[in-house]
Amino acid sequence: MNPVSTASVLAATTAAQRAELIIFVILAPVSVLTALGMVLNRNAVYSALLLVVNFFCLAVFYVLLQAQFLAVVQVIVYAGAIMVLFLFVLMLLGISNEDVLKETIRGQRPVAAVLVALLLAGVVWALFTKPFSGAGVDLNRVANGDNVRAIGQLLFTRYVFAFETTGLLLVVAAVGALVLGKRRRP
Repeated sequence: MNPVSTASVLAATTAAQRAELIIFVILAPVSVLTALGMVLNRNAVYSALLLVVNFFCLAVFYVLLQAQFLAVVQVIVYAGAIMVLFLFVLMLLGISNEDVLKETIRGQRPVAAVLVALLLAGVVWALFTKPFSGAGVDLNRVANGDNVRAIGQLLFTRYVFAFETTGLLLVVAAVGALVLGKRRRP
């Protein structure tokens, strides 16, 4: 697209749409860079903090998509509760750099490399098959203007087993973290 047509497209939009575009253009690279920093950083605490920044970027993306309830849940549940619990466990256990550099499972790096290559191939394939070329979904029409009720109805009817299983998994993880934190060190 040449610069003239880009400028005419931006000029034809409303002020709210231009503001959304500016916010997205600023936050999209921040989101990608914090995700890469989280994966590539060897310090677990820094990785967790970068993940919190990524969660906040994701919450802003939810607001741009008019899913305010999901944005609030993203901040409260993930950035708030789960990441604080994760940082608490990391600091309680006191993981040192030597523990991070030891490979506990043989061959995990080659398997991870193959899985990353498959994931990237799947993403490239999905982008070239143009899955987003159809018409968008009007959230107000689908949920009759009440996103919270629609999400709650799905969670407690169709996805109740997954919802309860996730809660059980979080409880087991918390108990496991406490057991690991209480064991005696030589």
